[in-house]
Amino acid sequence: MLKRTLTTLALTIFTVSTAFAANYMEPQELKQTIEQKKPVILIDIQPAADFEKQHLPGAIETNAFPAKKDDEKKRLDKSLDAIKKSDALVVIICPRGGSGATNSYNYYLSQGIPEKRLTILKGGNDKWPFPGMFVKGR
Repeated sequence: MLKRTLTTLALTIFTVSTAFAANYMEPQELKQTIEQKKPVILIDIQPAADFEKQHLPGAIETNAFPAKKDDEKKRLDKSLDAIKKSDALVVIICPRGGSGATNSYNYYLSQGIPEKRLTILKGGNDKWPFPGMFVKGR
């Protein structure tokens, strides 16, 4: 009985942990990708006012944060054409790189975007250590 209980518990923990799995990219790696002009699609989910204040050049503005509700997730749809027309890596940029980014990541998965193409900027905009790269406005 104990063995069965432990096996069930282990499978449950594994299933829950894989459900929350996501690929993350360190800021330094994204900086190098941008500077080396490697193909990348930047998806910025910040609220509109925050995007206006600062975002990375070339980022697609979605204003989907926190991407919990259906109407917020639907805001990501405007980036789907660009993503589907390319085979470039997709980097989701959120205020802090947390649940909003994970929600967006999972939404893109549900729309058929392969997981190997999706990544989340670790720490989001708040932890971006290269503020001189940010641009203002739209």
